[in-house]
Amino acid sequence: MAAIDQPNIAVVVVPFPAQGHLNQLLHLSRLISAYNVPVHVITTTTHGRQANTRIPLSLSTNIHFHHHTTPHFPSPPPDPTAATKFPTQLIPAFQSAMHLRQPFNDFLSTLSPSVKRMVVIYDYLMGTVVQDVILHANVEAYMFSSCSAFAGFWYRHEAAPLDDELAAILKELPTNEDCFSIEGYRFIASTDVSWKKFSSGTIFDASRVIEGKYLNLIEQVDYQDRQKLWALGPFNPVEITNDPNHKRHKLFDWLKKQTPDSVLYVSFGTTTSISNEQIQEIALGLEESKQKFIWVLRDADKGDIFDSEVRMIELPDQFEERVGENGLVVVDWVPQLEILSHRSTGGFMSHCGWNSCMESMTMGVPVAAWPMHSDQPHNAMLITNVLNIGIYVRDWTQRKELVSSKVVKEVVGRLMVSDEGVEMRKRAAELGNRIRRSMMDGGVARVELDSFVAHVSR
Repeated sequence: MAAIDQPNIAVVVVPFPAQGHLNQLLHLSRLISAYNVPVHVITTTTHGRQANTRIPLSLSTNIHFHHHTTPHFPSPPPDPTAATKFPTQLIPAFQSAMHLRQPFNDFLSTLSPSVKRMVVIYDYLMGTVVQDVILHANVEAYMFSSCSAFAGFWYRHEAAPLDDELAAILKELPTNEDCFSIEGYRFIASTDVSWKKFSSGTIFDASRVIEGKYLNLIEQVDYQDRQKLWALGPFNPVEITNDPNHKRHKLFDWLKKQTPDSVLYVSFGTTTSISNEQIQEIALGLEESKQKFIWVLRDADKGDIFDSEVRMIELPDQFEERVGENGLVVVDWVPQLEILSHRSTGGFMSHCGWNSCMESMTMGVPVAAWPMHSDQPHNAMLITNVLNIGIYVRDWTQRKELVSSKVVKEVVGRLMVSDEGVEMRKRAAELGNRIRRSMMDGGVARVELDSFVAHVSR
């Protein structure tokens, strides 16, 4: 990639404090900083610490964190028995982050006189924080949409003509019912600002290799005049290099002993809290499948992840003893991308958060889809019905039902050892190769990223 010679711009990134949103914009910061562009990340003190703990970017001297204290917020535990799985426990933290408006504006006032142009990239849920960009003549703002282009299109498809393929998808499209709690809907509504008044376009963590059709449709519906859509994904690294000075997680000692494509990775992300009854069924299903697995068994995040009180999750009696060397249960933070990139990993049981979807596709790993809330039902449909690189554990029509150990066992077997699973793994690997090639010099994703940096540096 070509570095920008003149330090005539600075990029200011304003992420939303949920881990999935933080993850995406921090990886984008890494990509932009590689062009010799200084990147400033504005966060709350609590979530800045969270970001640096989980996604260390210390190797980039061009990324600068600016942490600001915001009002104290309660940090209640997640409710594993809640009828709707949206992480309502995080809303107090989200509301506290809205107090970044003044520190953000003060920062712009301080830095903008020293550069030709300031480029603000903000999560769509942080629009109320950045709305004062209109007060600064040399500031250009770009909204970041954290969901897939597939989900983004179907949220507002009424304005687009539907061909036969789209009409068929519409018939099977999951409902939005139960995707958000009432509190979640209220919070999202409270952040709504008329972004087109101050944004020059929208950035997606999306690849035209994966979602070209849906990106084109969104452009037709929403992007004209001065507005532009930029598909700059995947944001996550596409090649994993192991730093010899970096202490690797102990699970890799076990993983490297396994045969290629033999291990199922099980993780439901940072915002899903699963009932004790469901955990028992998952455990028994994994055991009965006789397949190798790594199960990340962590409860959903609280608003402050450094609050030491954590739910103790119980497994069936002597589960780990019976499983023995056939599987690992991990309760701490793990480097998911490294696990998915490992030669021994052959499948991923996932909630289908967009980060996890992009990482699994980038690394060519097929998915056992188990959507929980938000955009996850749409992402799961993209993975299973559209791209055909995954199968459902439980589709959205069955969201109220307990998934039995028998179903878990059958799905794991289909994904890991059936002829169907082998073919799915081939398709996933081919897609992963195409995505990684797109990020090389001259690839479609790299060209679009080059174009974006050149545009904001003009």
